[in-house]
Amino acid sequence: MKSPQDAELLRIFFGEKDRYQGKPLAEAVVEAARVSGLAGATVLKGLLGFGAHSHMHSAKILRISEDLPLIIEIVDQADKIENFLPQLDDMLQEGMVTIEKVRVYACRKADW
Repeated sequence: MKSPQDAELLRIFFGEKDRYQGKPLAEAVVEAARVSGLAGATVLKGLLGFGAHSHMHSAKILRISEDLPLIIEIVDQADKIENFLPQLDDMLQEGMVTIEKVRVYACRKADW
């Protein structure tokens, strides 16, 4: 295992109905991250939330999902995250993007 190293966590918040060039935004962002050589991406689906318009999004047993919140998390080196931002800016019409400094303790990937 390598010693801990500094990295950044890119977190993208949006709704599952959001699209980019005809495909679901989550799929488009993850594919773009892979093509850009980022270390990896994970899509998380929220059960309840609201955004800038204060509209509640909820997953209830008797209701089919309408537009649940999604979060994509990407952890990589700061320069790689920075290089990906212009592409992400083009893809995201609504939502929020945050970046946090993180310390990677372990990454079980030989070339990271």
